[in-house]
Amino acid sequence: MSAISAQALTKVFTTRAGPVHALDGLDLEVARGTVLGLLGPNGAGKTTTVRILATLLRPDSGRATVLGHDVVRDAQQLRRLIGLSGQYAAVDENLTAAENLWMFGRLYQLPSRTARSRAGELLEQFALSGAADSIVKTYSGGMRRRLDLASALIGHPQLLFLDEPTTGLDPRSRVSMWNVIRDLVREGSTLLLTTQYLEEADALADVIAVVDTGKIIACGTAAELKSQVGGERVEIVVNNPADLDRARNVISRHCTADAVDTVVDERAKRLTAPADGGMRKLTTLIRALDEAGIVLDDFGLRRPTLDDVFLRLTGHAVRQKSAEGEGDGDGDEAVDARVGRAS
Repeated sequence: MSAISAQALTKVFTTRAGPVHALDGLDLEVARGTVLGLLGPNGAGKTTTVRILATLLRPDSGRATVLGHDVVRDAQQLRRLIGLSGQYAAVDENLTAAENLWMFGRLYQLPSRTARSRAGELLEQFALSGAADSIVKTYSGGMRRRLDLASALIGHPQLLFLDEPTTGLDPRSRVSMWNVIRDLVREGSTLLLTTQYLEEADALADVIAVVDTGKIIACGTAAELKSQVGGERVEIVVNNPADLDRARNVISRHCTADAVDTVVDERAKRLTAPADGGMRKLTTLIRALDEAGIVLDDFGLRRPTLDDVFLRLTGHAVRQKSAEGEGDGDGDEAVDARVGRAS
């Protein structure tokens, strides 16, 4: 039995600008004991998917089961089996870390003594014991995120939802959070992880589902997805943006027969194209660009990345601004991200 099974999920939000189709027939399967990375840009439908699967939203149509429970019909039973760490730390900043964890334990209907004992275990596990009695408002962003994840684990959940768990963290805190997540995986937890960070999905997920415009458009291991792009790729950055078209023509003559295969990022002045032949092909291309009088700021040969996969599948990069700025929502801003994790 799958840990998560969803068929044809749809969700439409009404906004001042009109209806927003956050989910548009989304299908998803997650095997038990695995980590599924849900990868996509802002507004793709990642958070809406998590909120439906975690029983915080009802789908307009379609059906989903988590751990064998229907997310609508069996919501009460399911909430006792799952944990959720949202995009923003849902802890009370006026309480201490120990008090927060005890409170979440009581929400999960743990006896007071058991909740206090479990809180101590998690504070130790997440390297927060030294600050257990400090008010959370004095915590750094990384400490708050660790505390939020600890609170999601207070009830020993069988399945954990992590909605962009490292958003806003500095590189050091992000690596620290990755290590915590890896420890959970080694213990056999089932995780659904949403992220905009390609390297995060690559590093943590057993299977990656690419979501865009409310649909899953590709699913597989990182290696399987990268194989869709092809072999090595040549990447050059021109000095003068006016040379982009000429550089594209040179690349099409020496690297690929079809100029359409060359991806152009005008803002970064970068061109990327398939390049079978390795360093020999790169040397020939550099000589041709030099003969054409095109000055380069950078050049290189690299293997496909998840960014290449996303560009191929959608025509745009994963990290992009939403229509209203940098927000992470999928059109469901009215839903309180702090909705209780247990009934």
